[in-house]
Amino acid sequence: MKEKSRCAWAGQGDDLMTQYHDSEWGVPLYTDKRIFEFLILESFQAGLSWRTILHKRKNFEKGFAGFDPAKVAAISKKEITALLKDQGIVRNRAKIEAAITNAKQFLEVKKEFGTFSKYMWNFVQNKPMVNRIKTVADYKSVSKESLEWSKDLKKRGFKFLGPTTVYAHMQAVGMVNDHMAKCFRKSILKK
Repeated sequence: MKEKSRCAWAGQGDDLMTQYHDSEWGVPLYTDKRIFEFLILESFQAGLSWRTILHKRKNFEKGFAGFDPAKVAAISKKEITALLKDQGIVRNRAKIEAAITNAKQFLEVKKEFGTFSKYMWNFVQNKPMVNRIKTVADYKSVSKESLEWSKDLKKRGFKFLGPTTVYAHMQAVGMVNDHMAKCFRKSILKK
């Protein structure tokens, strides 16, 4: 049986990365809780590899109240201290505090727009952008949309969501289809 053609970054002997690529990366998300999960994970990923975050995902879910934004917004100083001791996550005080701030701002955006999803998808006119990626060199780290959205997030008080992190989020939640041209997922997600 012939091996499926995947994006160059997918797998490489890491079953969890392959599974993530094959079932999640680039799939359009509209559920606020899942979107919030990816915002948290992407903000912790800044300066680190996605592989690191992906392998700690279950620990992040446990440490950050199942990615419930209302519960994360209410994390206490005592809970922050416990998170700083949790070897299962990235123990960075600034990122932990940013997650709490971002949860509060996430809830404010929901109040204003009805859902965070509506707010988020406006930055791509409510449909995924599709890029033509032939080689790894064709990947970009930012777009005009991620620059615009990052600027708006910063204005709203969000932290650790610069244009590169926002672009990675856009790829993860399907706002951008950046699967490589020969990847089997590219055409599946175009439908």
